[in-house]
Amino acid sequence: MSIWLLQVLNGLSFGGLLFLEAAGFSLIFGLLRIPNLSHGGLFMLGAYLGVTFLANGLNFWIAALCSAIIVAAVGGIIERGLLRRISGNENAQVLATIGVAFIIADASIGVWGGDPYTIRAPGVFAQSIVVGGLTFPLYRLLVIGISIAIAAALWLAIDRTRIGAMLRAGVDDPEMARGIGVPVFGLFTLVFAVGAGLAGLGGVLGGPILSAYPGLDMDILPLALIVVILGGVGSLIGAFVGSFVVGLLAIFSQAMLPDLAYVVLFVPMVIVLAVRPSGLFGRVSA
Repeated sequence: MSIWLLQVLNGLSFGGLLFLEAAGFSLIFGLLRIPNLSHGGLFMLGAYLGVTFLANGLNFWIAALCSAIIVAAVGGIIERGLLRRISGNENAQVLATIGVAFIIADASIGVWGGDPYTIRAPGVFAQSIVVGGLTFPLYRLLVIGISIAIAAALWLAIDRTRIGAMLRAGVDDPEMARGIGVPVFGLFTLVFAVGAGLAGLGGVLGGPILSAYPGLDMDILPLALIVVILGGVGSLIGAFVGSFVVGLLAIFSQAMLPDLAYVVLFVPMVIVLAVRPSGLFGRVSA
């Protein structure tokens, strides 16, 4: 029983990291109608920036904040400087984000090399607690709590503010939203920057669990895609639920069926696509 509880906690903590990656990814996908395939690179960039800030003596939380801000700025530049210029050409936008992903990956190797970096958990959270007779890192529980807090903050911002109302209108019907004066293109930049910042924050928070290493971007991106497909494009609740479902599936499949881990992840995605193409919480087109 204690082993199962331990795996559940591992799955939930991994799901919390996936939510930080997938929340912005889902909203960007909902607004721009294209998958931002550089999002995994932004997650990895945040992790490497966190390594650099920590190596220069910054506090873990300040390093995480600085990394999130820098990655958010990079996201804003990508949207305004690149994707805005090829707006309407979805194929070109997809290829552009793939190109950005390769640029980030190669630049990261050039700056930080090919060795993995481990980020230590901050302060008291580096300790472990006893759960059902087994020790469990306290930091992983913190990640779960942070992801829930960020999800609540995003929900309040989207459902209880004027900007959130405009964002929902832009996700549901961007053409109509532009027709009634909603600055959809400004929302593109805002959402892209916030989504990138969340990915960067997730990279730093994931450092003590996943480390920072070349290929981290391509390891995390497919999982974010599965989350978006399961939860529904543009759905925050879908990203939240989907992240924890995928996190649990990933941990349990690796522990019980390591040779079929990806099969266990992709089968639910295929079933959802066949039964409900819009995702579990996505809006069904009329």
